[in-house]
Amino acid sequence: MNNKQQDLAGPGISTYEEVAKILPQDYQSVLTPKETMKAVYAVKAFIEDGLARELNLMMVQVPLIVDRDSGVNDTLDRDGSRTPVDFPCGLGLDKPIDAQVVQAATKWKRMALKTFDMGVGEGLNTDMRAVRKDYFLDHDHSAYVDQWDWEKTIDSSMRNLDYLTDTVKRIWKVFVGAEKHVQDMFPQLRDARFPNLPEELHFIHAEDILEMYPDLPRKQRETRLLQDYPAVFITGIGWPLADGYPHELRAADYDDWVTETVSKDGRPRHGLNGDILVWNHVTQRRHELSSMGVRVTAKTLLKQLEMSDQMQLVNQPYHQAILNDEIPLSIGGGIGQSRVYMLLLRKAHLGEVGVTVWPKQLRDICAARNIHVLQ
Repeated sequence: MNNKQQDLAGPGISTYEEVAKILPQDYQSVLTPKETMKAVYAVKAFIEDGLARELNLMMVQVPLIVDRDSGVNDTLDRDGSRTPVDFPCGLGLDKPIDAQVVQAATKWKRMALKTFDMGVGEGLNTDMRAVRKDYFLDHDHSAYVDQWDWEKTIDSSMRNLDYLTDTVKRIWKVFVGAEKHVQDMFPQLRDARFPNLPEELHFIHAEDILEMYPDLPRKQRETRLLQDYPAVFITGIGWPLADGYPHELRAADYDDWVTETVSKDGRPRHGLNGDILVWNHVTQRRHELSSMGVRVTAKTLLKQLEMSDQMQLVNQPYHQAILNDEIPLSIGGGIGQSRVYMLLLRKAHLGEVGVTVWPKQLRDICAARNIHVLQ
């Protein structure tokens, strides 16, 4: 059980000895660095256009820096163990602004729906950049994060699994189309070693996965599941499962993981959120592309804050806006841009598609595997 408890906070590897073991030994990039950058921006444009079309979204500006007291910065996990970069700013002010670099725009987006007057069925997408300093830096986790952070206004009739499922299917359609698009540009990406994404996702609840593999920690359950279903959407992440642990810790104030639902065969379930996971044929590992969900109401926010022992947050402006029905009901998510590029362009490391800092020991490991990270 200790292994399960240690597995809740996130999917990092945690030692560079382990990183050295999992990176491919016979790697050769399919694309040159120049071709890679052309492919990255082709995929980026295709996905942004596709999300706009499929989900009725428009691109808007998004902050890199927020006021700490606003409460809109993302805590990433329910336990708040990953803290943002804080700094004072404002030359000449008697009291400088207590600023933070965003970790994600999850809360800001929901408030922005009101700012940009998004009606029911309308939404926004952002080209979000963030800093997450508390990650272990491995092949698919970096301190610099790029995401399509999107949010869409809904009404109470849309707060159900059917609407969530339809939304996920629309996003998946865009991913599948993006892969075909970039392969038309660079036919060498069609390689029998790296099968294309399946046309359909497999949907499954976290409780069902636990029933299938009761003795495995969460990441191992996901890895095992992906052997049979190479692309899945796992619902119900955050609610305590039958073994007493959630599938993974989730923040209490954006995704709704407490709402009661029912499985297709009539069993009680919880949660209107989930993750898209795929099998990465280059790294031979689980690969997360997106986390998303129907957002909390006033009622479910209070329940989740209580369950996570975070009731002290209720007086922050963002939480008060939810409690007082001042911002719309919504659905939203984050899609890892570099994660998508890495997968579709058959890369072994995030550093091949984006530029950030990496420790020397990781760069040395990569160089020995013929993996050339950008600097």
